Amino acid sequence: MIALNVNGEERNVDVPEDMPLLWVLRDVIGLTGTKFGCGIAQCGACTVQLDGRPVRSCVLPVASVGARKVTTIEAIGTTPAGKKIQDAWLDLEVIQCGYCQSGQIMSASALLDRNPAPSDRDIDAAMSGNICRCGTYTRIRAAIKQAAKA
Repeated sequence: MIALNVNGEERNVDVPEDMPLLWVLRDVIGLTGTKFGCGIAQCGACTVQLDGRPVRSCVLPVASVGARKVTTIEAIGTTPAGKKIQDAWLDLEVIQCGYCQSGQIMSASALLDRNPAPSDRDIDAAMSGNICRCGTYTRIRAAIKQAAKA
């Protein structure tokens, strides 16, 4: 049995220690907002936060989470930065197909938590591991800037 803190709730899961956190979240706990994209930590669709830092859950063994707090897209709107990012995403209609957006939002909100006034360079660095096949990068940058001003 592995103990996890997911979105502020203590959870005990009976899974293999090497099972990726993504599959624990989606298939065991039932939180399906975090998406599977590539399975090799290159696209960012599976991004969640561990103690406020973005991580790729598709390659993170669940046993390595330990006592760190897992935050998923389902709860990010309860944080100040997450709420600002989600509001800006909706206001600027960032979403096109939407598949990558949970990972994008998780990375963007982690950026604002660490840096409330990011430069273009800061945004590029923080978002570089998140791929959007629809090419909404201009709207993503604008939403991050709007959220930073909110």
